[in-house]
Amino acid sequence: MEKDKTDKTDKKDHILDVAERVFSDLGFDGASTRLISGEAGVNMAMLNYYFGSKEGLFLAIFERKISSFQTLLQNIGSDESMTPWDKLSMCIDKYVDRIIVNNCFQKLINREISMSKRWELSDKIVQILMVNVTEIRKILDEGIKKGTFFADIDCEMVIASIFGTKNYIIN
Repeated sequence: MEKDKTDKTDKKDHILDVAERVFSDLGFDGASTRLISGEAGVNMAMLNYYFGSKEGLFLAIFERKISSFQTLLQNIGSDESMTPWDKLSMCIDKYVDRIIVNNCFQKLINREISMSKRWELSDKIVQILMVNVTEIRKILDEGIKKGTFFADIDCEMVIASIFGTKNYIIN
């Protein structure tokens, strides 16, 4: 039974890896579930079973990539041995590392959000990403509370600068 569960997880991860590459190369509109299932070596029924739809598959890619990073940010934020400045610095370093290692995924995020053809899909992507923004905001709030950062810091501008710089680097 345990092997069965591992096989399902491996197959699902394989489909997500292939789908990420196809979506990165062709965008949401250019990719098809038929192409993805063919390249992944699975039938359409399996793809639909795991993800329900093309949009479900697309969002699963985002959730998988971003949830691991969210956990990393949460761990940094809750590390009592670090100062707020060190936490913010480490978060930025981890973002830069992610951009360098997975530039295709970052381009995919930017393309889909900037195209704004599918408002509902873009809104779901932004909701997923906002958890990261919340984690950065917690670190800034902690820094203000502890006196590490000035009390009158414009947190929204700091956050916009961090993410804007990330987007600039990608583009």
